[in-house]
Amino acid sequence: MRLAKILLVLALLCIATITHAAPRIGVVTFGPGDVFFERFGHDAIVVLDEDTGVATDYNFGFFDPGEPGFVGNFAHGRMMYLLEALPFDEDLGYYRDVGRSATIQWLDLRPEQAQKLADALAVNALPQNQRYRYDYFTNNCSSRVRDAIDDALGGALKNQLAGRSRGNTYRSESVRLASPAWWMWIGFDLGLGPFADTQLSRWEEAFIPMRLQESLREAKNPDGRPLVAQEVRILPQKLAPEPKEHPRRAWPWLFAGVAVALLILAFGQKHPRVLGAFAFGLWLACGVLGGVLLFLWLGSEHVAAWRNQNLLLLDPLCLLLLPAAWALLRGKATGKFARNIAMLVAFGAFVAWFLHWLPFAFPYQDNIAWVALLLPVHAALARALNKH
Repeated sequence: MRLAKILLVLALLCIATITHAAPRIGVVTFGPGDVFFERFGHDAIVVLDEDTGVATDYNFGFFDPGEPGFVGNFAHGRMMYLLEALPFDEDLGYYRDVGRSATIQWLDLRPEQAQKLADALAVNALPQNQRYRYDYFTNNCSSRVRDAIDDALGGALKNQLAGRSRGNTYRSESVRLASPAWWMWIGFDLGLGPFADTQLSRWEEAFIPMRLQESLREAKNPDGRPLVAQEVRILPQKLAPEPKEHPRRAWPWLFAGVAVALLILAFGQKHPRVLGAFAFGLWLACGVLGGVLLFLWLGSEHVAAWRNQNLLLLDPLCLLLLPAAWALLRGKATGKFARNIAMLVAFGAFVAWFLHWLPFAFPYQDNIAWVALLLPVHAALARALNKH
């Protein structure tokens, strides 16, 4: 009997010796960078092995620009991204070198939840599983982090975030974060259709890493305790910080549009060559951009760009007006065909404005600033062309 007790104690000691502590799980959030695809910030999941002290960084943000057909797939909205498992210090080194901040939130998870998440990430990072179909808004590197945590919590994170909203939209967040680069925010604002103007829940706005970071601070674990047990700033932000939110006002755009329209009407007839130069540049830009918007709608899988009402402002028909602009540059008459096309373009811009009065008949699109800018200009050009 005594021998049996000794053997039982030895067995328990052996089990205790080979039992590993559950890993520690953290979410690391990186500040915005200077490169255009870094403007939105980034995040990853850190798994710390408490027994060995080894920290592994699971990063969903990798892509291979050298893979066959990358450019074509990018243009058509069929991008493939990768989950990579890296030593945390190695991944952190890049952000240290470029001056981007890093903040880690250590999560208060049950041991079985932490182990479940670590195991799922390890399997997901295998070569046969690591690729996933990327979408800027609904399936990106931050939403993947969000989903992995929610799965480990049995859906508790989504339950806390899905029913709440701050009124942000995909457009407002994209334009705000892209605002340091004028060409980038204009591209987002012109290229996004009505899909981008639905108010987002806190769950949906977590496609932005910094928004997910904010929501994690407020979330609870299934036991009712704060989900974030500890938050630590690892690296400072040496680059420009995340842009703040600003209200979108249409009146400056209207002022600019009306001012340009008045100049066209006042001096267009006396200075046809100047009018022709301005019209050529505007119509060329509108026609080319309109062609791009048309391709994104009809020829790509970029759902956020479908049914874009800016096609009524950046009308591909403007390309048919280039001969008329060239005629003005040479001091010649423009012709009836050009005048009719110009009137049609102006009417399309008017329809873009009128759609804002029919919110129940057409999906709402937040493009009133572009309407305010371009409607007076298109109308003035159509009027001016009638005099040439």
